[in-house]
Amino acid sequence: MLRIRQDGPFHFGYNPITTIDEVHDNTMMDFGILRLAKNQEDCLFHPEKEIAILLIRGEVTLSWRGGKKTIQRASCFDQNPWVLHVPRYVEVKITGVSGDCELSIAKTYNEAIFEAKLYTPEECASEERGKGTLKEASTRIVRTVFDYSNAPYSKLVVGEVVDFPGKWSSYPPHHHPQPEIYFYKFYPEQGYGFSELGDDVVKVKNNDTVKILDSATHPQTTAPGYAMYYIWLIRHLDTNLYKTPEYPIFDPKHLWVTNKNAVIWPDKEESIQVESEI
Repeated sequence: MLRIRQDGPFHFGYNPITTIDEVHDNTMMDFGILRLAKNQEDCLFHPEKEIAILLIRGEVTLSWRGGKKTIQRASCFDQNPWVLHVPRYVEVKITGVSGDCELSIAKTYNEAIFEAKLYTPEECASEERGKGTLKEASTRIVRTVFDYSNAPYSKLVVGEVVDFPGKWSSYPPHHHPQPEIYFYKFYPEQGYGFSELGDDVVKVKNNDTVKILDSATHPQTTAPGYAMYYIWLIRHLDTNLYKTPEYPIFDPKHLWVTNKNAVIWPDKEESIQVESEI
């Protein structure tokens, strides 16, 4: 299943969504959601896997070798994320401070030893992409926490996207051979959107996950009235790293839409009418 449906809220504790040893549709990543109540604790450790911990909402205290920090995030739509990234052999203790907290947990095999790093909201690269083109039909907020440019030792790329109601993201259609995971939130929560996976399209709702594999194109759109947020996680291939300018690869048929001077309907239709009248 490329779409993993989550009906209702997650239970308290760790909720696995994908695993690294799956026989079918393997993303090469363990991914899940950790939900904590106030004073509830959870420990993360693996001797062979790096771990990326992203705070979606709530207030928690993170403790790891050489560091301790209480962090909070009221809204994943309005605020940049906190992300703790640790190598193998490093234990992380997470303690809920507020009454209900959610964090995303991503793990993958990585032999590299590097310094643990807590990425602050201020360090997150946030940009409005698509602005000024297509009558703002694909204007969205793209946040990149770390990728090859600032964490070349990692096997992961971690970021977020916020879609404005009724608009598109991950557009123009693009693809890459490296596996990717999208995890969704909607505001309000009853919202929904659509995820393209090559020639197929799936409906996505709050707390759903989509696996993007086999170089499938994957633009997204959200229904009018509903903002869509998703975490995106890319797993570098050991012999083919995800980095610019090689990736992503855009569908050449649709690259014309990125031209700020591109004329699209109805403007194009109006210009044709004027010419015909003359």
